[in-house]
This record gives sequence, structure tokens and C-alpha cells, in this order.
Amino acid sequence: MSIELKLSRSSRIYCPNEFLEGKIILKLNSSISHQGVRITANGTVNLQVRGGSAGVIESFYGVIKPVHIMNKSVEVKPSGKLSSGTTEISLVSISDNSNSFQIPFSMVLKEKGKDDFERFYETYHGANISIQYLITADITRGYLHKSLSATMEFIIESEKDSLYKRPMSPEMVSFYITQDTQRHPLLPELLSGRFRVTGKIPTQCSLSDPLTGELTVEASAVPIRSIDIHVLRMESILVGEKYVTETSVIQTTQVADGDGEFLFRYFCFAIYELCFVIHTWLSVPVSLQLPFSIEFQVSIVITFQSELSKLQPKADPRTPRLWLALETLPLRLFRAE
Repeated sequence: MSIELKLSRSSRIYCPNEFLEGKIILKLNSSISHQGVRITANGTVNLQVRGGSAGVIESFYGVIKPVHIMNKSVEVKPSGKLSSGTTEISLVSISDNSNSFQIPFSMVLKEKGKDDFERFYETYHGANISIQYLITADITRGYLHKSLSATMEFIIESEKDSLYKRPMSPEMVSFYITQDTQRHPLLPELLSGRFRVTGKIPTQCSLSDPLTGELTVEASAVPIRSIDIHVLRMESILVGEKYVTETSVIQTTQVADGDGEFLFRYFCFAIYELCFVIHTWLSVPVSLQLPFSIEFQVSIVITFQSELSKLQPKADPRTPRLWLALETLPLRLFRAE
């Protein structure tokens, strides 16, 4: 015998104000007695602090107590018997396989009038923060028989009424990168010479749209090897009385490959169709609710030609180097219609 869950939508994506619907599929070789069939949906925010992102004291916390979002349970069939090849109640239907039963179920995720008490976050799977929603079907049997259970993850997205309306004009921010804007040591040639890079880039972007902008290399005393755009994710967790933050690169796009040709050249190009359509499992609109937050940044990284850079070809772009010039700006990601 086996049990399987099948949701009404193949995408498994639902909004909090919608019904979670599906069916329990049972394959039985013979009739069985049970003490009830129950569906349970729960949502939790799982937090953990890894040693690399925390100090000695914070590392002792390890896995932090999860934040409970929801826990709802519905009985879809009272105790009784499931007989092979027969229909016991109207909720149970027989499929093409005479030994297969399908038990439909429907559950409201967020009850009306409880907006202040039930705060739903979008599904998210990051490095240290995971927001997960699970639905479980349980068929309880007697002490001498093993109970049947099946679990499936479903995905929560923002309610359609709360989505931003299109079209939306991007909030463009002008930036410039010179030796004076850098807070770390640079190559001596850069300090004695001159380089200047200017551009425009949006600080907010829909999850389903590309990030577009423009960038101009006005001058450079040292040949430019490459220009890259990095999307950074910052996960912060409240540990004790302070936040522990870990930053990771979730996407990198090379927008220019100089190959040593940008020496003393004026060069302008568009950051166009830099597509970072990030799946909902990798991103979530920023949450500033305790005890965690998820934020994003966009970083423009200019790599200059240097023998030193060849010694560390896989250096972390977040780490300041003599041959790197950086500019990092906040990036707000949102979901739109």
C-alpha cells in the first residue's frame, strides 16, 4: 500500500488568501481500518548561524528556534474502513485502478479578519534562512499497524492585491567610480594616474524583469580587464542582542571584457537585458521583521590588468583588492503583476 499527495496546481504556488486544494491518492491491496484521515499545513522560518558568519559566542547558538507562521489541521475523513475497490463516502472516488482511492481536500490558508495575527512570508530558501510551507496527509491506524503519511512542499507568493501595478518607472541612480571613492588600497599606477567610470542603474527591480542601466569608462590609467555586475544577498539573523549578517553572491554577469584594450579610451555601453530573473526560492521581498531580514545589493566591480590578479583568478569579488574598484548600491526586489 502507498499514499501520495497531489495538489490542484502543478506549480504548487498559492497565495495566502486562496484555498489549498488537492487530493490524497491511496493504493491499497486490501481493505484497511483507520482512525481518521487528516491534512495538516504548517509554515516555519528556519534560522541558523554558521561559524563562518559569526563570532565564537554566536556560533554556540547554532540552529535558532524557528519562527512559526501557520499550523492548520483539517480532518477530511472520520475513522472507519477503506475497502479495496469500493467507495465508502462521497469524498472518496475510485480511479481507473480499482485499488486506488482519491480523497479530495480543501483548506483555507489565511482566514479573513486575521491579517494582524497571521503574517505570511513568501517561500524562500537561502544560505541561513529558509521559509518553508509543508502539507502533510496522515492516516492514523491502530497500535499494531503502521500509520501512513505523505508530505509535500507548497510555495507561497504575495497576494495579488498587494502586488505593484504595471507599468512602473525604475528609480535610476547615478554613480561614479574613481580612486577617491575607494576605501581600500589600490595599485600605485591607479593612485598616481587617473580613472573614472560613471553610469546609471536602478535601485529597484521587479523579479520578472531584467536589470537595465548604462556605464561609461571615461578614463583609465591602467588597462581594464573586465567589468562585472554582482547581485548580492544579505541575510541577517538576530542572535542575542545583535544581528549576524552573511553576504553571498547569488548572480554574476560580465558586462565588458576589456582584454587590456581600454587604456586611455572613452567607452560607453548599456547594461541592457542583464537578466536576473531570480526564482522565488532564491529571493524574497525584503523583510524587516524580527528576528531576521533579507536584503539585496548590486555591485559594480572593475578589474584592472595586473600580474597580481593572475595569482588569484578566483578571488572573492566582495573582498577589496589592489586591482579592484567597487561600487555597491542597495537593490530592492519586488513582485509585480
